[in-house]
Amino acid sequence: MNVSFEPDARLRIDKWLWCARFFKTRSLAAEAVDRGKVTVNGQACKNSREVRPGDTVAIEAHQQRWEVVVKGIAPARGSASVAQTLYAETAESQTRRQAESERRRYQPEPASQLQGRPTKRDRRRIDDFKG
Repeated sequence: MNVSFEPDARLRIDKWLWCARFFKTRSLAAEAVDRGKVTVNGQACKNSREVRPGDTVAIEAHQQRWEVVVKGIAPARGSASVAQTLYAETAESQTRRQAESERRRYQPEPASQLQGRPTKRDRRRIDDFKG
């Protein structure tokens, strides 16, 4: 795979996010950009925005927030090891994500354990709690 590290290389933001494996499909990447979950150099962008090496991209996805610097441009999606060469995560972003991960580990979201409808036993407990 030919990864370009030249400063004049360009690629659409939605395609770059997909190639860098932040999203499983290009349409999911495009949807995140449309919803304002992605900024380039601190500014909101559209899918047609082209990124270059040196640009700073902030991404909110999968209940996490990354801040990365674009290092390279790939013409197509490749392996995970190739995708990791396309960006460098900032130190501040790494510490923030680790702190958030620790917080979620010790204080899990109460609703994350709920699956489907309450059972008969759960319903009785809810009724008892309500009075």
